[in-house]
Amino acid sequence: MILVTGATGAVGREVAGQLAEAGPVRILARRPERLMVRGAAVEVVEGEYGDRAALDRALRGVASVFLVTNSPTEPDDERVAAAAAAAGVRHLVKLSMMAVEEPGADDFITRRQRENEQVIRDSGVPWTFVRPRTFMSNTLSWAPGIRSAGVVRALYGDAPVACVDPRDVAAVAVAVLTGTGHQGRAYAVSGPEAITAREQTAQLSRVLGRPLRFEELGVDAARAALLAKYPPSVAEAFLQSAERQRAGAKASVVPTIQELTGRPARPFLSWSAEHAEAFTSE
Repeated sequence: MILVTGATGAVGREVAGQLAEAGPVRILARRPERLMVRGAAVEVVEGEYGDRAALDRALRGVASVFLVTNSPTEPDDERVAAAAAAAGVRHLVKLSMMAVEEPGADDFITRRQRENEQVIRDSGVPWTFVRPRTFMSNTLSWAPGIRSAGVVRALYGDAPVACVDPRDVAAVAVAVLTGTGHQGRAYAVSGPEAITAREQTAQLSRVLGRPLRFEELGVDAARAALLAKYPPSVAEAFLQSAERQRAGAKASVVPTIQELTGRPARPFLSWSAEHAEAFTSE
């Protein structure tokens, strides 16, 4: 049995779905009604990381865990790792981020992920880290502006990033969860090309069959928009990350998807074509 957490998110949902196609999978969900992965092969345990009894129920008889955490303050990795060690879990696969292996990345979110990775290492449970670059699906935040005005507004329109399809990240995670020889390894995962926000806008325009305009946000406007959604420490982390992207730190392409899944990474044009409806319907 494999336990999947974060199954309402972009990667966890895909991991659960891909595993369910091949056999039974268990999901720990704080809000089971939001799950899109269902069926006879799917077992759901309702609970959250702070509920040790729920964690123990979810981990009973589990061999491997796919772990996704996103709280900037809660010790969720520590909670899951401790419960997994007590349950005798043999493999813990954590969704991390590529920036943790980059010395120039020192923002709040990256530091937290480094700390969380160390917590996993210290737990004694055999581990693997899957470290993706920025998700292509992050561009879904542009949908309201595209629908209402045909405009994409973003910071640093000419900064390249080797963004990755969440389905490809999930495929790497599934290969690690179901394969052998991955314990103690960390896998950086990127898309097949470095692409800028202006180029993404042009590709979306082509896919949608309508003109789109790119408007570059200033730093102050970007900060105000982020502070409307996130705590200050998180907002500043995103801004620092954007500066690194402008400096070219996120442009490198790695072959992990091809190596672990046997097929090439999907480009942004393919992702956008398959998600065009999200940019046209409410």
